[in-house]
Amino acid sequence: MSADSLGTAGQAQDAKDREFIRSSRAMIRWWLYGVCFLILVMVVVGGATRLTESGLSITEWKPIHGVIPPLTEAEWQEELEKYRQIPEYQLINKGMSLDEFKFIFWWEWGHRLLGRVIGVAFFVPMVVFWASGRVEPWLKPRLVGGLALGGLQGFVGWWMVASGLVERTDVSQYRLATHLTLAFIIFAYLFWIARRLAPHAAPPADTRSALLPVGWVFTSLLFLQLFFGGLVAGLNAGFTYNTWPLMDGQMIPSGLLMQSPVWLNFFENVLTVQFQHRMVAYLLGAAAIFLVWRTCVVTDAKRIHLPAFHLAAFVFLQMVFGIVTLLGFGNYTGELSMHQLGVALVHQGFAVFVIAATIDYMAALKGQYPIRN
Repeated sequence: MSADSLGTAGQAQDAKDREFIRSSRAMIRWWLYGVCFLILVMVVVGGATRLTESGLSITEWKPIHGVIPPLTEAEWQEELEKYRQIPEYQLINKGMSLDEFKFIFWWEWGHRLLGRVIGVAFFVPMVVFWASGRVEPWLKPRLVGGLALGGLQGFVGWWMVASGLVERTDVSQYRLATHLTLAFIIFAYLFWIARRLAPHAAPPADTRSALLPVGWVFTSLLFLQLFFGGLVAGLNAGFTYNTWPLMDGQMIPSGLLMQSPVWLNFFENVLTVQFQHRMVAYLLGAAAIFLVWRTCVVTDAKRIHLPAFHLAAFVFLQMVFGIVTLLGFGNYTGELSMHQLGVALVHQGFAVFVIAATIDYMAALKGQYPIRN
Protein backbone atom coordinates (compact mmCIF):
# COMPACT_ATOMS: atom_id res chain seq x y z
CA MET A 1 0.00 0.00 0.00
CA SER A 2 1.38 3.42 -0.98
CA ALA A 3 2.17 6.21 1.46
CA ASP A 4 -0.68 8.24 0.01
CA SER A 5 -3.11 5.39 0.60
CA LEU A 6 -1.89 4.97 4.15
CA GLY A 7 -2.28 8.69 4.74
CA THR A 8 -5.82 8.70 3.35
CA ALA A 9 -6.77 5.67 5.46
CA GLY A 10 -5.29 7.34 8.54
CA GLN A 11 -7.24 10.50 7.91
CA ALA A 12 -10.45 8.52 7.43
CA GLN A 13 -9.87 6.64 10.69
CA ASP A 14 -9.08 9.89 12.51
CA ALA A 15 -12.32 11.43 11.23
CA LYS A 16 -14.23 8.31 12.30
CA ASP A 17 -12.66 8.44 15.78
CA ARG A 18 -13.53 12.10 16.17
CA GLU A 19 -17.12 11.47 15.14
CA PHE A 20 -17.33 8.65 17.70
CA ILE A 21 -16.02 11.01 20.39
CA ARG A 22 -18.50 13.72 19.42
CA SER A 23 -21.45 11.31 19.51
CA SER A 24 -20.22 9.88 22.83
CA ARG A 25 -19.94 13.36 24.30
CA ALA A 26 -23.49 14.17 23.24
CA MET A 27 -24.80 11.02 24.97
CA ILE A 28 -22.82 11.68 28.14
CA ARG A 29 -23.81 15.34 28.15
CA TRP A 30 -27.54 14.57 28.01
CA TRP A 31 -27.14 11.87 30.65
CA LEU A 32 -25.48 14.41 32.96
CA TYR A 33 -28.26 16.92 32.24
CA GLY A 34 -30.73 14.26 33.36
CA VAL A 35 -28.83 13.67 36.60
CA CYS A 36 -28.70 17.43 37.18
CA PHE A 37 -32.47 17.59 36.74
CA LEU A 38 -32.87 14.88 39.37
CA ILE A 39 -30.67 16.89 41.73
CA LEU A 40 -32.95 19.90 41.17
CA VAL A 41 -35.94 17.74 42.12
CA MET A 42 -33.99 16.48 45.13
CA VAL A 43 -33.32 20.04 46.32
CA VAL A 44 -37.04 20.86 46.10
CA VAL A 45 -38.13 17.63 47.82
CA GLY A 46 -35.49 18.22 50.49
CA GLY A 47 -36.91 21.69 51.06
CA ALA A 48 -40.41 20.28 51.40
CA THR A 49 -39.14 17.65 53.84
CA ARG A 50 -37.60 20.38 55.97
CA LEU A 51 -40.57 22.75 55.83
CA THR A 52 -43.04 20.00 56.74
CA GLU A 53 -40.72 19.04 59.62
CA SER A 54 -40.49 15.48 58.29
CA GLY A 55 -36.73 14.99 58.30
CA LEU A 56 -36.49 13.16 61.65
CA SER A 57 -39.36 10.75 61.05
CA ILE A 58 -37.00 7.92 60.02
CA THR A 59 -34.55 7.41 62.87
CA GLU A 60 -32.27 4.80 61.27
CA TRP A 61 -29.96 4.77 58.28
CA LYS A 62 -30.49 1.67 56.15
CA PRO A 63 -29.02 2.41 52.69
CA ILE A 64 -30.25 -0.89 51.21
CA HIS A 65 -33.06 -2.26 53.38
CA GLY A 66 -34.51 1.21 53.91
CA VAL A 67 -35.83 1.30 50.35
CA ILE A 68 -38.77 -0.86 51.48
CA PRO A 69 -41.31 1.16 53.50
CA PRO A 70 -43.52 -0.34 56.23
CA LEU A 71 -46.00 -2.72 54.62
CA THR A 72 -48.09 -3.90 57.57
CA GLU A 73 -49.82 -2.25 60.50
CA ALA A 74 -47.27 -3.82 62.84
CA GLU A 75 -44.37 -2.37 60.85
CA TRP A 76 -45.96 1.09 60.90
CA GLN A 77 -46.41 0.88 64.66
CA GLU A 78 -42.77 -0.16 65.00
CA GLU A 79 -41.59 2.89 63.04
CA LEU A 80 -43.84 5.18 65.08
CA GLU A 81 -42.47 3.69 68.30
CA LYS A 82 -38.91 4.47 67.18
CA TYR A 83 -39.97 8.05 66.45
CA ARG A 84 -41.51 8.33 69.92
CA GLN A 85 -38.06 7.85 71.44
CA ILE A 86 -36.54 11.07 70.06
CA PRO A 87 -36.88 14.60 71.53
CA GLU A 88 -38.87 15.98 68.58
CA TYR A 89 -41.78 13.68 69.36
CA GLN A 90 -41.52 13.99 73.13
CA LEU A 91 -41.30 17.80 73.18
CA ILE A 92 -43.19 18.88 70.05
CA ASN A 93 -45.31 16.10 68.53
CA LYS A 94 -46.35 14.12 71.59
CA GLY A 95 -49.63 12.32 70.95
CA MET A 96 -49.17 12.32 67.15
CA SER A 97 -51.53 9.84 65.49
CA LEU A 98 -50.36 7.13 63.11
CA ASP A 99 -51.91 8.94 60.13
CA GLU A 100 -50.08 12.15 61.08
CA PHE A 101 -46.86 10.18 61.40
CA LYS A 102 -47.36 8.59 57.99
CA PHE A 103 -47.55 12.06 56.42
CA ILE A 104 -44.10 13.08 57.64
CA PHE A 105 -42.68 9.57 57.12
CA TRP A 106 -43.56 9.54 53.41
CA TRP A 107 -41.83 12.87 52.84
CA GLU A 108 -38.57 11.64 54.39
CA TRP A 109 -38.84 8.23 52.76
CA GLY A 110 -39.40 9.87 49.36
CA HIS A 111 -36.41 12.12 49.93
CA ARG A 112 -34.16 9.18 50.72
CA LEU A 113 -35.57 7.09 47.86
CA LEU A 114 -34.84 9.89 45.40
CA GLY A 115 -31.25 9.95 46.66
CA ARG A 116 -30.98 6.25 45.86
CA VAL A 117 -32.55 6.81 42.43
CA ILE A 118 -29.96 9.49 41.66
CA GLY A 119 -27.19 7.10 42.68
CA VAL A 120 -28.47 4.41 40.31
CA ALA A 121 -29.13 6.96 37.54
CA PHE A 122 -25.50 8.03 37.77
CA PHE A 123 -23.75 4.71 38.38
CA VAL A 124 -25.45 2.42 35.85
CA PRO A 125 -25.10 4.67 32.76
CA MET A 126 -21.53 5.48 33.77
CA VAL A 127 -20.68 1.77 33.76
CA VAL A 128 -22.40 1.30 30.39
CA PHE A 129 -20.61 4.25 28.79
CA TRP A 130 -17.32 3.15 30.32
CA ALA A 131 -17.67 -0.48 29.16
CA SER A 132 -18.60 0.60 25.62
CA GLY A 133 -15.49 2.75 25.33
CA ARG A 134 -17.38 6.03 25.17
CA VAL A 135 -15.70 7.62 28.21
CA GLU A 136 -12.50 9.41 27.25
CA PRO A 137 -9.53 8.64 29.55
CA TRP A 138 -9.32 12.18 30.98
CA LEU A 139 -13.07 12.09 31.77
CA LYS A 140 -12.99 8.86 33.79
CA PRO A 141 -11.53 10.33 37.02
CA ARG A 142 -13.96 13.24 36.78
CA LEU A 143 -16.94 10.88 36.66
CA VAL A 144 -15.53 8.81 39.53
CA GLY A 145 -15.19 12.08 41.42
CA GLY A 146 -18.88 12.80 40.82
CA LEU A 147 -19.78 9.33 42.12
CA ALA A 148 -17.65 9.92 45.22
CA LEU A 149 -19.37 13.25 45.86
CA GLY A 150 -22.75 11.49 45.67
CA GLY A 151 -21.63 8.92 48.23
CA LEU A 152 -20.33 11.67 50.47
CA GLN A 153 -23.68 13.44 50.21
CA GLY A 154 -25.48 10.33 51.46
CA PHE A 155 -23.18 10.20 54.48
CA VAL A 156 -23.58 13.95 55.16
CA GLY A 157 -27.36 13.56 54.95
CA TRP A 158 -27.36 10.96 57.69
CA TRP A 159 -24.81 12.98 59.70
CA MET A 160 -27.29 15.85 59.53
CA VAL A 161 -30.28 13.73 60.60
CA ALA A 162 -28.30 12.18 63.46
CA SER A 163 -27.77 15.62 64.97
CA GLY A 164 -31.51 15.87 65.65
CA LEU A 165 -32.05 12.47 67.24
CA VAL A 166 -30.46 13.18 70.64
CA GLU A 167 -30.97 16.25 72.85
CA ARG A 168 -32.19 18.48 69.97
CA THR A 169 -35.68 18.77 68.45
CA ASP A 170 -34.29 19.66 65.03
CA VAL A 171 -31.12 19.15 63.04
CA SER A 172 -28.00 21.27 63.40
CA GLN A 173 -28.09 24.33 61.16
CA TYR A 174 -24.38 23.82 60.47
CA ARG A 175 -25.00 20.32 59.16
CA LEU A 176 -28.10 21.32 57.22
CA ALA A 177 -26.20 24.16 55.51
CA THR A 178 -23.37 21.75 54.70
CA HIS A 179 -25.80 19.17 53.28
CA LEU A 180 -27.60 21.74 51.13
CA THR A 181 -24.41 23.42 49.92
CA LEU A 182 -22.90 20.07 48.97
CA ALA A 183 -25.99 19.32 46.86
CA PHE A 184 -25.41 22.60 45.04
CA ILE A 185 -21.71 21.79 44.60
CA ILE A 186 -22.54 18.39 43.08
CA PHE A 187 -25.00 20.02 40.68
CA ALA A 188 -22.42 22.65 39.68
CA TYR A 189 -19.70 20.01 39.23
CA LEU A 190 -21.79 17.82 36.93
CA PHE A 191 -23.30 20.73 35.03
CA TRP A 192 -19.79 22.15 34.47
CA ILE A 193 -18.68 18.88 32.88
CA ALA A 194 -21.84 18.68 30.77
CA ARG A 195 -21.58 22.25 29.48
CA ARG A 196 -17.92 21.82 28.57
CA LEU A 197 -18.73 18.65 26.65
CA ALA A 198 -20.98 20.75 24.42
CA PRO A 199 -19.34 21.91 21.17
CA HIS A 200 -18.50 25.61 21.50
CA ALA A 201 -15.35 27.60 20.89
CA ALA A 202 -13.55 29.46 23.65
CA PRO A 203 -13.10 33.24 23.26
CA PRO A 204 -9.61 34.67 22.74
CA ALA A 205 -7.11 34.34 25.58
CA ASP A 206 -7.23 38.05 26.45
CA THR A 207 -11.02 37.86 26.85
CA ARG A 208 -10.73 34.84 29.13
CA SER A 209 -8.02 36.43 31.28
CA ALA A 210 -10.12 39.59 31.66
CA LEU A 211 -13.41 37.88 32.53
CA LEU A 212 -12.60 34.61 34.29
CA PRO A 213 -11.44 36.30 37.54
CA VAL A 214 -14.72 38.24 37.66
CA GLY A 215 -16.63 35.02 37.09
CA TRP A 216 -14.74 33.12 39.80
CA VAL A 217 -15.28 35.88 42.34
CA PHE A 218 -19.00 35.92 41.53
CA THR A 219 -19.17 32.12 41.80
CA SER A 220 -17.44 32.17 45.19
CA LEU A 221 -19.83 34.85 46.45
CA LEU A 222 -22.78 32.84 45.17
CA PHE A 223 -21.77 29.71 47.08
CA LEU A 224 -21.19 31.76 50.22
CA GLN A 225 -24.76 33.01 49.85
CA LEU A 226 -26.04 29.47 49.34
CA PHE A 227 -24.39 28.42 52.59
CA PHE A 228 -25.92 31.41 54.36
CA GLY A 229 -29.29 30.37 52.93
CA GLY A 230 -28.78 26.96 54.49
CA LEU A 231 -28.19 28.61 57.87
CA VAL A 232 -31.40 30.62 57.44
CA ALA A 233 -33.25 27.39 56.71
CA GLY A 234 -31.65 25.53 59.61
CA LEU A 235 -32.56 28.24 62.12
CA ASN A 236 -36.01 28.90 60.62
CA ALA A 237 -34.81 32.49 60.42
CA GLY A 238 -37.16 33.20 57.53
CA PHE A 239 -40.13 32.98 59.88
CA THR A 240 -38.96 36.08 61.72
CA TYR A 241 -38.46 39.75 60.76
CA ASN A 242 -40.91 39.42 57.87
CA THR A 243 -40.70 42.97 56.51
CA TRP A 244 -38.77 44.43 53.61
CA PRO A 245 -36.75 46.56 52.91
CA LEU A 246 -36.61 47.43 56.64
CA MET A 247 -35.73 44.74 59.14
CA ASP A 248 -37.20 45.11 62.60
CA GLY A 249 -38.08 48.68 61.57
CA GLN A 250 -34.50 49.60 60.67
CA MET A 251 -32.10 49.29 57.77
CA ILE A 252 -29.45 48.00 60.18
CA PRO A 253 -31.27 46.44 63.13
CA SER A 254 -29.88 46.48 66.65
CA GLY A 255 -28.85 43.23 68.29
CA LEU A 256 -26.73 41.92 65.42
CA LEU A 257 -23.77 41.16 67.68
CA MET A 258 -25.48 40.48 70.99
CA GLN A 259 -24.09 36.95 71.44
CA SER A 260 -20.62 36.19 72.72
CA PRO A 261 -18.18 35.35 71.28
CA VAL A 262 -18.93 37.71 68.38
CA TRP A 263 -18.33 35.15 65.62
CA LEU A 264 -21.18 33.02 66.97
CA ASN A 265 -23.73 35.63 65.83
CA PHE A 266 -23.02 34.87 62.17
CA PHE A 267 -24.09 31.26 62.62
CA GLU A 268 -26.54 31.15 65.54
CA ASN A 269 -28.13 34.58 65.98
CA VAL A 270 -31.39 34.45 64.00
CA LEU A 271 -31.34 38.21 63.42
CA THR A 272 -27.74 38.26 62.19
CA VAL A 273 -28.13 35.17 60.01
CA GLN A 274 -31.11 36.64 58.17
CA PHE A 275 -29.45 40.06 57.93
CA GLN A 276 -26.27 38.68 56.37
CA HIS A 277 -28.36 36.67 53.89
CA ARG A 278 -30.09 39.89 52.84
CA MET A 279 -26.86 41.86 52.58
CA VAL A 280 -25.06 39.25 50.49
CA ALA A 281 -28.10 39.13 48.20
CA TYR A 282 -27.70 42.87 47.55
CA LEU A 283 -23.98 42.34 47.01
CA LEU A 284 -24.71 39.55 44.52
CA GLY A 285 -27.09 41.82 42.64
CA ALA A 286 -24.41 44.49 42.37
CA ALA A 287 -21.85 41.88 41.36
CA ALA A 288 -24.17 40.58 38.62
CA ILE A 289 -24.56 44.09 37.21
CA PHE A 290 -20.79 44.58 37.27
CA LEU A 291 -20.26 41.20 35.57
CA VAL A 292 -22.62 42.14 32.73
CA TRP A 293 -21.01 45.57 32.35
CA ARG A 294 -17.51 44.10 32.37
CA THR A 295 -18.48 41.44 29.84
CA CYS A 296 -19.95 43.98 27.44
CA VAL A 297 -16.85 46.19 27.75
CA VAL A 298 -14.38 43.37 27.16
CA THR A 299 -16.06 41.54 24.29
CA ASP A 300 -18.78 42.01 21.70
CA ALA A 301 -19.31 38.24 21.31
CA LYS A 302 -23.01 37.48 21.68
CA ARG A 303 -22.23 33.93 22.81
CA ILE A 304 -20.65 35.46 25.94
CA HIS A 305 -23.16 38.28 26.38
CA LEU A 306 -26.18 35.97 26.48
CA PRO A 307 -25.02 33.82 29.46
CA ALA A 308 -24.05 37.01 31.32
CA PHE A 309 -27.52 38.51 30.86
CA HIS A 310 -29.15 35.21 31.86
CA LEU A 311 -27.04 35.14 35.02
CA ALA A 312 -28.03 38.66 36.03
CA ALA A 313 -31.71 38.10 35.25
CA PHE A 314 -31.80 34.92 37.31
CA VAL A 315 -30.09 36.61 40.26
CA PHE A 316 -32.67 39.39 40.38
CA LEU A 317 -35.55 36.99 39.87
CA GLN A 318 -34.23 34.93 42.78
CA MET A 319 -34.12 38.07 44.91
CA VAL A 320 -37.79 38.66 44.11
CA PHE A 321 -38.63 35.09 45.12
CA GLY A 322 -36.72 35.59 48.36
CA ILE A 323 -38.61 38.78 49.21
CA VAL A 324 -41.98 37.22 48.39
CA THR A 325 -41.11 34.22 50.56
CA LEU A 326 -40.07 36.43 53.46
CA LEU A 327 -43.20 38.59 53.28
CA GLY A 328 -45.39 35.50 52.89
CA PHE A 329 -44.13 34.13 56.19
CA GLY A 330 -45.41 37.29 57.89
CA ASN A 331 -48.68 35.59 58.83
CA TYR A 332 -47.07 32.26 59.75
CA THR A 333 -49.07 30.64 62.56
CA GLY A 334 -46.99 27.53 63.18
CA GLU A 335 -48.30 25.60 60.19
CA LEU A 336 -47.42 26.47 56.60
CA SER A 337 -50.16 27.11 54.09
CA MET A 338 -49.80 25.55 50.64
CA HIS A 339 -49.07 29.02 49.24
CA GLN A 340 -46.27 29.64 51.74
CA LEU A 341 -44.82 26.18 51.10
CA GLY A 342 -44.99 26.65 47.32
CA VAL A 343 -43.28 30.04 47.31
CA ALA A 344 -40.55 28.85 49.66
CA LEU A 345 -39.85 25.83 47.48
CA VAL A 346 -39.65 28.00 44.38
CA HIS A 347 -37.07 30.16 46.14
CA GLN A 348 -34.98 27.16 47.15
CA GLY A 349 -35.31 25.38 43.83
CA PHE A 350 -34.57 28.45 41.73
CA ALA A 351 -31.17 28.71 43.41
CA VAL A 352 -30.23 25.76 41.18
CA PHE A 353 -31.10 27.82 38.09
CA VAL A 354 -28.86 30.63 39.33
CA ILE A 355 -26.03 28.12 39.71
CA ALA A 356 -26.72 26.75 36.22
CA ALA A 357 -26.59 30.25 34.71
CA THR A 358 -23.31 30.97 36.51
CA ILE A 359 -21.73 27.71 35.34
CA ASP A 360 -22.99 28.32 31.81
CA TYR A 361 -21.25 31.71 31.79
CA MET A 362 -17.99 30.22 33.06
CA ALA A 363 -18.16 27.33 30.60
CA ALA A 364 -18.71 29.78 27.73
CA LEU A 365 -15.46 31.48 28.72
CA LYS A 366 -13.51 28.24 29.03
CA GLY A 367 -14.81 26.60 25.85
CA GLN A 368 -15.34 22.90 25.24
CA TYR A 369 -12.94 20.25 26.43
CA PRO A 370 -10.41 19.64 23.63
CA ILE A 371 -10.69 16.36 21.77
CA ARG A 372 -7.57 14.34 22.49
CA ASN A 373 -6.70 11.44 20.22
